[in-house]
Amino acid sequence: DLTLQLKWVTQAQFAGYYVAKDKGFYAEEDLNVNIKPGGPDIAPTQVLAGGGADVTVEWMPAALAAREKGLPIVNIAQPFKKSGMMLTCLKESGITDPKTDFKGKTLGVWFSGNEYPFLSWMNTLGLSTDGGPDGVTVLKQGFNVDPLLQKQAACISPMTYNEYGQVLDAGLTPEDLVTFKYEDQGVATLEDGLYTLEQNLQDPAMVDKLARFVRASMKGWTYAAENPQEAAEIVLENDETGAQTIAHQTRMMGEIAKLLEGSDGSLDEADYQRTVDTLMSGGSDPVISRETEGAWSAEVTDKAMK
Repeated sequence: DLTLQLKWVTQAQFAGYYVAKDKGFYAEEDLNVNIKPGGPDIAPTQVLAGGGADVTVEWMPAALAAREKGLPIVNIAQPFKKSGMMLTCLKESGITDPKTDFKGKTLGVWFSGNEYPFLSWMNTLGLSTDGGPDGVTVLKQGFNVDPLLQKQAACISPMTYNEYGQVLDAGLTPEDLVTFKYEDQGVATLEDGLYTLEQNLQDPAMVDKLARFVRASMKGWTYAAENPQEAAEIVLENDETGAQTIAHQTRMMGEIAKLLEGSDGSLDEADYQRTVDTLMSGGSDPVISRETEGAWSAEVTDKAMK
């Protein structure tokens, strides 16, 4: 038995795990995997800390922030090679260059750990997030794109695979928008890694179990990327809320596949270092104040790839 806590609700962002379970890839590795959806009231790191999961899907900024506060959380695999985070602005706001045009504007971002990459980016631009003419006003985004549609904010923080499509579905066109991808701005941080607690890596039997889990999960991700429609259907079968649609999930899977490109599940040390450097670039108020030893381990992926 192994329990996986997702970062968010059941959707194609996590298709690889649902596919691995549906296609029997976990069973082939002698695993019975329980996949627990996340949601607005669920903090993956807290579930992990409380023993409610063996592994969790989390963004590295939130994981490193939790580690600095004392939680011995470790990245054991990194299926997502690229970041899907963007800032999308109304063209009519006049924003064309982040270095000069964000001052005095209201920008939307989610919290619960997702604000860390945004805050780091603002820090690198030298912008206060306390409002005023020389800073930016931060709007705590809900789980929709209304602040942009209702012009409560000049920009919001959509993901390439999710909310950006919702903006287009609402009637705006790409020509109405100006979009800045974190990848293109040099401030991208790692998203949707797999994390466990340090104590699990001290148990050889657990390391073996985690390696089998990662190997089967990456097989699931490969299948999902190659079969986006089928992957979306499997996600829908596991969505107990009935809130998802096949069109949205298929589109999401197509975008998620782009983030997986170039990844075999192992963490690229250069990507890790870029994430750390970005998070520490906050001047007097960085997201993390130091780089901690042991924040990631290649032990599980090395064993999984043998």
